[in-house]
Amino acid sequence: MPERVGSTEPEGVDYGWVMQTTFVVTIVAGAPAVAALSMLVPLPTWGARAAFAVRVGAVVWLALGIAVYAYARSQSETSR
Repeated sequence: MPERVGSTEPEGVDYGWVMQTTFVVTIVAGAPAVAALSMLVPLPTWGARAAFAVRVGAVVWLALGIAVYAYARSQSETSR
């Protein structure tokens, strides 16, 4: 039987896991956070709403990405 094409054994941080987890956590936790924050700011047009979502969403994505990477790195160091 041939080896699975999608299998890897990364040394250190598994960046695929970091990206997938960041994506899921951003959707699950970040979207409600952006929606809640949008209630505090007057957004009269759809363009203003979209710009707000992009600006705040980028900050949320970056913060969660750094947190997930830090977690993955700490876990990879403890498993050595």
